[in-house]
Amino acid sequence: MEAKPMSPATPPPAQCVAFAETIAQEAGVLALDWFRQGMDIETKADDSPVTVADRTVEAFLRKAIAAHFPDHAILGEEYGAEGSAGAPTWVIDPIDGTRSFITGWPIWGTLMALVQDGRAQLGVVEMPALGERWSAVAGQGAWFTGRDGQRTRACASQCRDLARARFYTTSLLYFEGAARTAIEHLAARTATARFGGDCYSYGLLASGHVDLVVESRLEPYDFLALVPIVEAAGGVITDWSGAALGLESDGRVIAAATPELHAQARTLLPV
Repeated sequence: MEAKPMSPATPPPAQCVAFAETIAQEAGVLALDWFRQGMDIETKADDSPVTVADRTVEAFLRKAIAAHFPDHAILGEEYGAEGSAGAPTWVIDPIDGTRSFITGWPIWGTLMALVQDGRAQLGVVEMPALGERWSAVAGQGAWFTGRDGQRTRACASQCRDLARARFYTTSLLYFEGAARTAIEHLAARTATARFGGDCYSYGLLASGHVDLVVESRLEPYDFLALVPIVEAAGGVITDWSGAALGLESDGRVIAAATPELHAQARTLLPV
């Protein structure tokens, strides 16, 4: 691919999301070379697993971004931050759901966001093993692309009542103390509570299949790509206090199909 370098002041145009979709898809193909294959699994300082697939895919993404947008910064899970402070920043997670990846479960994704002026301006969630993708540019709608290549508008549900909500969180093990009690209480008050999913749960919310997702212990590369997608689909996504998500957020995330459902769920969560 060839593209003219963009300056730091350039807003994220349609060509940025098209670029992100293309290299996320290519990264997903690369990751699939290791999926359900034997490989060494290392444990990082935070006790999370990492593999050669995570590192190779992130290196690929970094190289592609640097070639197309040399003035942009990059923040990734495996290799940290590089580039100038204040520059537009690509925030990437090569394999969101590494635990799923290493156990052969196909619910893992490649995430890309472009952050400018403190806000995620575009997001891509690529699900390589499923052949699915969500993408969005802030204020321009969210889109779902299925395995058949059909591209359709992603729209959140109109669920406003916690008692009717379909709820997801990745794992109860990610909550402790008052937060664990609160999330169990929240789950008990919903119509359906399911566990697992990582980034996939937010895509399902954007497409109207899930109404509420609550998480903790996330990093910016886990959630920033999800923000434009959920919001452009008509949903609400913030931290537990209701503040906008950004690079400095504390990792506690709540996403809901409607403002009313978001407000109901927040009343049950400690701030």
